[in-house]
Amino acid sequence: MLQQETLRRTIEKIPDYKTFLTVEEMDESSKRLAEEYPDVVTLFKCGKSRDGHPLYCLKIGEGSKNAIFYGCPHPNEPIGAMMLEAFSRILAEDSQLRRELDYTFYLIKSWDVDGTKLNEGWFKGPYNIYNYIRHFFRPAPTQQVDWTFPIDYKNLHFHDSIPETQAVMKLIDELKPEFLYSLHNAGFGGVYYYMSRPMDEKLYEQVRAVAARHGVPLNLGEPEAPYCVLYSPAVYQGIGMAQSYDYYEKYGVEHPEELCGTGTCSSDYADSKYGSFTLLTELPYFYDERICDLSESDMTRREAILQNLDYSAQADTFIRETMKLSWHFIADNNPFKLAMDAFTRMSEDDTLRKKVETEAEYERLATVSEKFDNLTMAKFYKALSFGLMLRANETELETMKAVGEQNEEKWEALNKAMSIFEQKLKETTDYLESVLNYEVVPIKRLISIQMESGLIVADRIHGE
Repeated sequence: MLQQETLRRTIEKIPDYKTFLTVEEMDESSKRLAEEYPDVVTLFKCGKSRDGHPLYCLKIGEGSKNAIFYGCPHPNEPIGAMMLEAFSRILAEDSQLRRELDYTFYLIKSWDVDGTKLNEGWFKGPYNIYNYIRHFFRPAPTQQVDWTFPIDYKNLHFHDSIPETQAVMKLIDELKPEFLYSLHNAGFGGVYYYMSRPMDEKLYEQVRAVAARHGVPLNLGEPEAPYCVLYSPAVYQGIGMAQSYDYYEKYGVEHPEELCGTGTCSSDYADSKYGSFTLLTELPYFYDERICDLSESDMTRREAILQNLDYSAQADTFIRETMKLSWHFIADNNPFKLAMDAFTRMSEDDTLRKKVETEAEYERLATVSEKFDNLTMAKFYKALSFGLMLRANETELETMKAVGEQNEEKWEALNKAMSIFEQKLKETTDYLESVLNYEVVPIKRLISIQMESGLIVADRIHGE
């Protein structure tokens, strides 16, 4: 059993990182750790990425139960990778911590290594909204490592798992882990949690207290998806693809499997096969105190969400029209094109609008946090699409330069589209800078919340 003093000492050992590590830096660090502690740490390759980069996994400890922790399940989410950077060394050095936790840990710092490399442009700062979005990458759902696990549910049948997913699926099948920690994080907002099954209110209070102790507010605005099940404030039931399917089906979508379009997640897979418990601790790089303000605003929740949907529809129309300038010149395997093609098709779904316009729960006054989420924070997330399209065109221009391609029409079209998206991104981030009162959260505080929350829950699960 994990003692409070051991937990406190563990969190105090977290280094005060000033920047995020690149994939290569993480790989080299893992190799050094295995060399320094050969009796405690084993480093092995559990698979390869689609681009051929090895997926490294650290095995630490000899506990009675298995736990798998993986960072960068989305490549724009390196907080978990840094948590594993710190945790792996602390764990290797501290035999008492290993004994009290009594797990054999399998740690993958970067699961989506190819995508992580495409985010490294913002890893070293400066840490502001523009720089983050300008160098942001998130793959299309069918290319996401944590969302191509196999599923057969009603009319949804998906078995096209990508290599990175296959690697972790094999690990799950071999280890049958008691505990999984899927190290996601948000971009802007506050702290919230997903748990794969209900726990008691005491545990919910414990993890909420961790966020408060490290000075980052809870996210008490809109849930990430309209079908999220709230266990307790800022604590949600884990999401699998079946929930998405049922949501679309409930609101009259004729072929829900087409909107789902991909597989399920590691949490759903491991829970259904082995009863594994999965925790997600979602954390922001940036936060504004309004995200946790539960006082009433001056508009209904329905009005706030519909304004958000109207803005999103206008932005998507702009994106589609501008995309026409150069879309035919962008290679089909361009990762930014693949992402935007998928996200644009997803944005055409009007299921949420139908739900909001017809159900009574949206008639009440929105809280300040819900209004802020819908009218301001949503613009931050929509701006990510402007950045993706900017980079889609930029990547093609860089390829033309690299191979010496001479095509004036293509060159002009790509430059024009890139310039328009750059201007739109700058306008949006300038607006956000003018209306937000945000703080950039220090990396150490984010790691502390993620590590402490994870160890508290892992210890509880072990004791069940």
